[in-house]
Amino acid sequence: MSEEGHLTGQPEKRVTYTLDSSLDSVNKVEQTAEQMARKAGVDDDEIFRISMAVREAAVNAVLHGNAYDPEKRMTASFENTGSSLVIRITDEGKGLDPSTLPDPLAPENLLRGSGRGIFLIRSFMDEVHFKQLHPGTELTLIKHLGTAPTGA
Repeated sequence: MSEEGHLTGQPEKRVTYTLDSSLDSVNKVEQTAEQMARKAGVDDDEIFRISMAVREAAVNAVLHGNAYDPEKRMTASFENTGSSLVIRITDEGKGLDPSTLPDPLAPENLLRGSGRGIFLIRSFMDEVHFKQLHPGTELTLIKHLGTAPTGA
């Protein structure tokens, strides 16, 4: 595992990890997302949603992208731009075309035990972008700061 925290000269604004394809790596990515969101002043409900979205993206990278292959790595970068949290999760797998994913809300898929990760990610984040890397997929998750509802 390698870590770089000084990519922009501001260690708390951006951090990047290159991690093994393991559940320990998924946990580290989720914890880092939670810490970044907390430092950005995001409320607890929104921190939970961000953490869940990032966990789903990391699980997808390790399980579906890299198939737990010990030779393949997941890269996760976290950046607070001041107006947004930008999280990129990259795997070294065969790639993913999001248009081929089944609709988790279709009647035939409602009782399936899997297939909701991307749906949850899109629900919890403000923007989600897929990029084919050949090999691999980069998933960019963006949460705009200051746009969360302020309690009613």
